[in-house]
Amino acid sequence: LENKDKYIQMLLAAKTKADSINLALAINLKGVLKDGLDDQDVEIKVDKTVVFINLSDKMLYTTGSYTLTAKAKQVLGKIAAIVATRPEVEVMVEGYTDNKSISSTCIADNWDLSVKRATSVVRVLQNNYKIDPNKLIAAGRGEYNALAGNDTAEGRATNRRTRIIIMPKLNQFYDLLDPTKAGK
Repeated sequence: LENKDKYIQMLLAAKTKADSINLALAINLKGVLKDGLDDQDVEIKVDKTVVFINLSDKMLYTTGSYTLTAKAKQVLGKIAAIVATRPEVEVMVEGYTDNKSISSTCIADNWDLSVKRATSVVRVLQNNYKIDPNKLIAAGRGEYNALAGNDTAEGRATNRRTRIIIMPKLNQFYDLLDPTKAGK
């Protein structure tokens, strides 16, 4: 019973530490991203073990494109500066679209566009800002996991976004749960 109590205390301490680290990370990100951005272009929140950064597509890309704007590269540079100081995290970039069909010679559909948008962000983080590619994950979510209805222009604009998720590396997370490493 005493060992179980120590394990529970260790888990609570690990959760408190992870929550504190994520809160500090979110505060740092809000501080560096507040200048020159509209509130509707960026949203930062902490949820459980990760920090979410939602970026609007109008700030990042031209309509129907996965080419990043100059403003997007500036914003990504600020995010990269924070990420570079955190070797213990991984960065997942998720692209989202609305449900309006798209098709061109380079883009098959919304799912393809969302993947290409996530990949373009990952490439800038790696190539322009030297973020270790082993820490980067690109994912496309297409028109799925919508935040709003697609029946209005405002709803579609909300759904067109790129989400950057900063999360602890899984092996480090599992280390926090290992009772043999309590107190380390």
